[in-house]
Amino acid sequence: MSISERKKKILAAVVDEYIRTAEPVGSKVLAERSGLGCSSATIRNELAELVNMGYLEQPHTSAGRVPTALGYRMYVNELMQKQKLSLEETEELNSRLEKKLSELDNTIEGVSRLASQLTNYPALALSSRSRVTIKRFDIIYVDANTFIIVTMLDNNTVKNKLVHLPVSVDEEMVKKLSTMFNASFTGITEEEITPVLIRSTERAADDGLGLTSVIAAFALEVLTSESTPSAFVTGENRLLSQPEFRDPDKAHRLMSYLSGGGYVLPPGEGFEDSNEVRVLIGSENVAEELKDSSVIVASYDAGDGTKGLIGVIGPTRMDYSLIASKLSFLAQGLSKRLGGGDAPVEGMHNKLIIKGDDSDQR
Repeated sequence: MSISERKKKILAAVVDEYIRTAEPVGSKVLAERSGLGCSSATIRNELAELVNMGYLEQPHTSAGRVPTALGYRMYVNELMQKQKLSLEETEELNSRLEKKLSELDNTIEGVSRLASQLTNYPALALSSRSRVTIKRFDIIYVDANTFIIVTMLDNNTVKNKLVHLPVSVDEEMVKKLSTMFNASFTGITEEEITPVLIRSTERAADDGLGLTSVIAAFALEVLTSESTPSAFVTGENRLLSQPEFRDPDKAHRLMSYLSGGGYVLPPGEGFEDSNEVRVLIGSENVAEELKDSSVIVASYDAGDGTKGLIGVIGPTRMDYSLIASKLSFLAQGLSKRLGGGDAPVEGMHNKLIIKGDDSDQR
């Protein structure tokens, strides 16, 4: 279904006005404020068609219109003005950013808190971790029913586990397993620790007690833990200042989801090229608790193969251009400080990666 240029201008005006006021937008207001050059009657007819097309909805018969998720998607994809920061705004934000970054403890908690302060929305931060392997095993015999597994990773992190056995094991078996694990399980990723490798090691060691599986399971646990992105969300109470979350139950559900560490992006997604921005609107989000919200995220380079992600969660009535610009600016600042990237520059604006495509709707 095609949408005319006039409809696009009216849709953009509705979204801009709704972002500004949080109130349904009527034809009279648009005629007075938007500079569309159309009569109220013409605008009213176009609004009705935009409702039929699914870009707008009317909460009540006598009320104005508000954007739908499809309307916001059209706005983000095609209509909004990608906001640039003026020289004065850039200098002010740079000053605040430098001050905050000088105090930052390089943890994701600090990154999340900074993003929340700069945007006045709940913010999230995730950091990926470089792929690690185990470079050394030490399996230490304690007594007939006890041994210790010690692993040293290639980033020099040391993890250990005390193992209690319901059966007796001799010291020679423990030494043999230590040798075999150093020969076959070092320098490989968790995906390479396969059932085939575990069974072949078990046979080679003549291990009838299942000790090989115990040690391999700990190795997998360590590698999985070290490669799992860490995440932090802060500023959940900022939702309460938004009109959309005046309903205590609605606010509580979303705040509980965020505080409980719920996914904001699909697992495994998120660490794209540095400083690019993604926008997810309403039903595009991963969880039911986020269906009435939008998520805007930007990636940054933390150096040494580590990527970071910063973002905000708020109502779909969000100033997408302004928030995207601030997050992109923050991502560049973090890349510079943590990974040696380029500094934010005057007039920098957001580069959007669009999640979802409404091309078949137009």
